[in-house]
Amino acid sequence: MFKKLVAIEPIGMVTSAEEQLYDYASEVMMYADIPKNDEEIIRRIGDADAVLLSYTSSIDRAVIEACPEVQYIGMCCSLYSPESANVDISFANKKGITVSGIRDYGDQGVVEFVISELICYLHGFGEKQWEEKPMELTGLKVGVVGLGTTGKMISSGLLGLGADLYYFSRSRKPVEEEKGIKYRELSELLKTVDVVCTCLNKNVILFHDEQFEQFGNHKIFFNTSIGPSHDIASLEKWLDHGDNEFFCDTKGALGDPTGRLLSNSHVNCMDQSAGRTGQADVRLGEKVLENIKKFFEAKA
Repeated sequence: MFKKLVAIEPIGMVTSAEEQLYDYASEVMMYADIPKNDEEIIRRIGDADAVLLSYTSSIDRAVIEACPEVQYIGMCCSLYSPESANVDISFANKKGITVSGIRDYGDQGVVEFVISELICYLHGFGEKQWEEKPMELTGLKVGVVGLGTTGKMISSGLLGLGADLYYFSRSRKPVEEEKGIKYRELSELLKTVDVVCTCLNKNVILFHDEQFEQFGNHKIFFNTSIGPSHDIASLEKWLDHGDNEFFCDTKGALGDPTGRLLSNSHVNCMDQSAGRTGQADVRLGEKVLENIKKFFEAKA
């Protein structure tokens, strides 16, 4: 067992999962607010040998060096790559600290967000409507950029509702192509579709002036990534045309540090994570606990 496990901030686990943490640690401390700085993170960790955190804080080299008792860091958020993580995984590993993260716990909510927002905009169920007459998804040309778990689920959902699906990814996906999703190079995809949905890893910026020019106008852009998939100035320039719409769930996905774009009439941001549903919280807790279990199994 761990001597002491500390969750330095709210981590999104349901109560029943939090209670199971006591199966792995003699002492468990759960903080209900987000630490303001590294000094506060270091104070909260103290002499703990296990740490849990979400995506709202970071554990960098300075924190790791100041907390020599830590053996395990559990990220209660998506871990796609060491480079995009909010933990200095490389330095932690050099110190003999195991870092684990989770994936694929909130995808269902994101899929529902994209499909529901797109349907509402096409049909005019809200204050906006894409065309003069309400439109169905039937035959709508949609391009998904990044065909990981979320991208595949969005593609499958839209395909089942009659949309005409295209994708761009770092590698071809033959299994998905057999379902009727067609591969195109990014520039060709952008010239073909009316709707683009980016499903990329954090810190991957693919859309600049050139890509928005290829995409054209009277178009619809969804970003489901944790961070922006676009250059902010390029997005703003594209929106200034007046007949383009951008959709995302959180400010992080919009990625505008000035906050100016939130008031743009063509930006649709509900400022609420579509992936953080009740069911997602259950899946998150299960995956966090499974990672801790695997840590002890590996040491046995």
